[in-house]
Amino acid sequence: MKWIRERDALIAQTLAFVQSVTGRKEESLLTGPPSMPPPAAVEVASGVVIEEVRELDQPPLAAPSPQPFRVSPPRRSGDFRSEVQARVANFRKHQERFEREREEFCQSTLAKVRDAIHNPPPRPPAAT
Repeated sequence: MKWIRERDALIAQTLAFVQSVTGRKEESLLTGPPSMPPPAAVEVASGVVIEEVRELDQPPLAAPSPQPFRVSPPRRSGDFRSEVQARVANFRKHQERFEREREEFCQSTLAKVRDAIHNPPPRPPAAT
């Protein structure tokens, strides 16, 4: 794949530039990501070959140890129980209110229908 070679060439050029500017080797640039295999040489588009120097004897950097999982302190059962009871009571109040409103709407709609059945509106006069 051509883009992989171009990427490796860019990395090598960047490494060489950093080393020439700073005058020292950057450890972070030399080690690179652990998933990349160390290329021995990279060919640049201009035909120049840049060799990348890697420390092979150097062991890989150890990953930082993960911090232990912290568990929050347990809640007192009385607090949890009272909170659940309060939520259930609040939910029941809302459900009762909704049911009451539905019943009122149904009764008012039925009353309007019954009124329209028993007292029909007058017919408009026929056009002559």
